[in-house]
Amino acid sequence: MLAVGALLLGGGDLVAAAQAATDAGAAVYAKYCAACHEQAVERIPTRAALTKMSPARILRTLDFGQMMTIAYPIRREEREAVARFLGRGADEAALPATAHCAADVPAPSGMSMHGWTGWGPSPTNTRLQAAEQAGLAAQDVSRLQLRWAFGFSGDVTAFGAPTVLGGRLFVGSAGGRVLALDARTGCVYWQYQASGPVRAAPTVAAHGARHMLVFSDQNGWVYGLDAQTGAERWKRKVEEHEATRLTGSLAVNEGIAFVPAASWEETRSIDPSYPCCSFRGSVTAVRVRDGAVVWKTYLVGRPARTGTTPGGTPILGPSGAGVWSAPTVDTARGLLYVGTGDNYSPPATATSDAIVALSLKTGRIVWSQQATAGDVFNSSCSRVEKCHFVNGPDVDFGSSPLLVRTPAGRDLLLAGQKSGVVHAFDPDDRGRILWQTRVAKGGANGGIQWGMASDGRNVYASIAGAVRSRGAAGTSPLGNAAFDPAQGGGLHALDVLDGKPVWFAASTPCSPPRPGCNPAQSAAVTAMPGAVFSGSMDGHLRAFSTVDGSLLWDYDTARPYTTVNGVPANGGSLDGAGPVLVDGMLYVNSGYPRFGGMPGNVLLAFGLPGTAR
Repeated sequence: MLAVGALLLGGGDLVAAAQAATDAGAAVYAKYCAACHEQAVERIPTRAALTKMSPARILRTLDFGQMMTIAYPIRREEREAVARFLGRGADEAALPATAHCAADVPAPSGMSMHGWTGWGPSPTNTRLQAAEQAGLAAQDVSRLQLRWAFGFSGDVTAFGAPTVLGGRLFVGSAGGRVLALDARTGCVYWQYQASGPVRAAPTVAAHGARHMLVFSDQNGWVYGLDAQTGAERWKRKVEEHEATRLTGSLAVNEGIAFVPAASWEETRSIDPSYPCCSFRGSVTAVRVRDGAVVWKTYLVGRPARTGTTPGGTPILGPSGAGVWSAPTVDTARGLLYVGTGDNYSPPATATSDAIVALSLKTGRIVWSQQATAGDVFNSSCSRVEKCHFVNGPDVDFGSSPLLVRTPAGRDLLLAGQKSGVVHAFDPDDRGRILWQTRVAKGGANGGIQWGMASDGRNVYASIAGAVRSRGAAGTSPLGNAAFDPAQGGGLHALDVLDGKPVWFAASTPCSPPRPGCNPAQSAAVTAMPGAVFSGSMDGHLRAFSTVDGSLLWDYDTARPYTTVNGVPANGGSLDGAGPVLVDGMLYVNSGYPRFGGMPGNVLLAFGLPGTAR
C-alpha cells in the first residue's frame, strides 16, 4: 500500500503524510507511554532505549509482550503508529545456519499418516490421540524425558499450539513467525512471517497431491501456505474490525476451512472515549485452495446506537458472542458446532454463552442452545462514570465443543464453560441439554478455559480457578495482577453418560512460591489410552492415569534451556494450547505472562530414552 501511495502523492504530499504519521505516533506516545518512559526509573526503559528497538519488536511487546496489559485499550492503528514513531533499530538477526535442516524430506503423501493436524487429531475435537498414533503406552509415560528445545527470539509468550504431520512440526509464535521444524530434531525447514501474532494451531489440509497449511493471526488475516515449502498461496483478511482477535484454529471439511472470530473489544471499552461496542462474533468459510469466501455468518445482529454515556460517547449494541476456539465438524449431520462468548454491550442476545450449530454448506444457524442468559460484560464497568449496565459474570464458552461417541454408539456434544459447568447436549434433538455438572466455582478467571478431552467413556476437564492476590504484593514483573500460589486448579473426570464424577486430581500449590506461579490449570488437556496430560500456570506439565487420576509423570518446564536454534530460552506458565502427542513424542509450548503468569519463549519436545535425534 505504501508503494502505491507513493505513486499517487507528490513530494509535498509525501512529506505531509509522513509528518501526519509522526504526529499520530507522538500523540499516542504522549497519551499512553510518556508518563512512565520519560522517567528515570531503573526497571522502565527510557524513550532513548525504546528507539534502539525495531518497530516490529515494539509492536510485539504491545501485542503479547511485557506491555500487553497496558496496551489493551490502545487500538490497532494506534499501536502501529507509536511503534513506527519510536522504533529506529533493526529487528532480530536471521536464524544461524546451524538451525536449519541439512536436507529436505519428501512432502507428506497422505492424511492417513500419523499426525495431529490442527487443534486435535480429529475434527470432533475430543483431543484424544489413538494408541497407534501416539506411539506411546501409558506405562511408558513416566520415562518421558526432554529431547530438544526451540526458542522464539524476542518473545516472552509461547502460546501457539503445534501441529504435526509426516515428520514435520508446524507452529506459530507471538512474534508472528510460523515455522516448519523436523519433529524429531527441531531443525528448521522454513519460516514465514505473518502480519500479526499467531496463536491458533495451524491446520494441515490436503490439496490435490500436496498439502496446505491454513491458519489465522490475531489481526484478522487468514493464510494458505504450501506445507512443503512455506510459499504463500493466498492471504485474506476475513475481519476488518480493528479489535479482531483470531485465537481459534481453523476446522477443515471437503476443501473448506472454517474461521472462528473473537476480539479484544470488551477491553477496549476501558477507555471512556471508546464507543462500545460494535464487534460481532462470526464464522467465515473459505476455500482451502485460494482463500475465497464461501459464506460468512455473524452470531449477533448488526449493532446500532442505543444511547450515550454521561461523557457523550455513543453506546452501541448488540455486540460480542465471539468464537474463541476451533469449530467442531459433524459430517453425519452436516453441521458445524461453535461455542460463543459473552455480549460486550446491551442488548443481550440468545446466541451468547451458547453452543451454536451451523450448516456446513451454507452457514445457516440450524439451532442454538444458550447456557447463560444475559451475560453482558466489558471493562468499562471498572470506570463508574461510564458503566451504564450491570456487568455479567463473563462466562464464555472459550473451548471447543467435543463430539463424543459413547461405547453404546450414541453421540453426545460436550462443552466446558468458564462458569465451571460441564454440559452435555443432544446433537439429534437441537442441542437439548442432557446433563450439567458443576466442577468449579467459575468466573472470569475460572472454570474451564481452553479445552477438555474425552476417550468416549470419561470427559476430562481441567480447572483454572485462579484466585487473585490482594495488597501491594499482588503484582507480577510484567505488570499483571498476581494470583494466589496455593489456590486454583485441579482435574476432573466425569462419566460421559450422566456427568457423574469418576475421580478428581487436586492441584499442587507452588512450593516454594515464586513470582508468577499459581496452580490454575487453564490450558487445554490432551488424552491418550490410559493417560491424560494437563499443564498448569505453575509451569508443570503432568500426566494422570485415566483409571483413577493418580500422577504418572511431572515435568517442571519453568527453567532455562539450551536450544537447538541457539536462541536463549526459558520456560514459564502453561496456558492456552495443550500438549501434542505423535509417534512417541510429546510437544508443548511454555510461557504465558498474562494473568500474572511466568513469561517464557520455548517449545519443548519429549520422548523416551534412546529416541533418535
